[in-house]
Amino acid sequence: MRRLLPLLLLAGCGDTPVGEALRGAVAPAPAPVVAVVPVAGPALLVTGGRRPLAFALVQESGERRLWRAEGGVAIATDGARIVATAGLGPVLAATRFEGPDPLQDPRNLAGRAATARRTVDMQGADRDPGSMRFGLLLECRLTGQAQGGFVVVEERCSGPGGAFTNRFWAEAGSGLVRRSEQWVGPGMPMLTVEIGGF
Repeated sequence: MRRLLPLLLLAGCGDTPVGEALRGAVAPAPAPVVAVVPVAGPALLVTGGRRPLAFALVQESGERRLWRAEGGVAIATDGARIVATAGLGPVLAATRFEGPDPLQDPRNLAGRAATARRTVDMQGADRDPGSMRFGLLLECRLTGQAQGGFVVVEERCSGPGGAFTNRFWAEAGSGLVRRSEQWVGPGMPMLTVEIGGF
């Protein structure tokens, strides 16, 4: 039960320290429309698709992690960033950065700006070879601002699928990203990710 507590508290975001800190820096998340089954250990709560999903950590290698939820849904992260998806509709198959990712330590972006270029590979949910698109280039500008114990990073990107803005809320002390809103492909809803158990 003790290991479930961080996710349960974060999902409610009531009067917990994280909830209090985020209340001033984060717009309220939409209320879940279905019950979420908590998972033990490190976990992600992801909303933005058909329903909220709780993802459990199944593999870890440094900052690269693989997470799974019920129903055959999986996401891969590198640090706080989603770099691949499966089971959510169109598939974000791969993400490659040209140079280091400025989001590796969000605290370095407080009051500053940085640029980044990355390429992504996409494919349709049916994995038909005709739906595959390789090497889609994204040009991004990241800016950070200190807000109520957090560094809030906005990442404005443009590429073949149009323009979008990712947001990341990192603890000012540790640099750990506790909440994010991320693009995972053209025509896909932005995913809101909340992290617990670390």
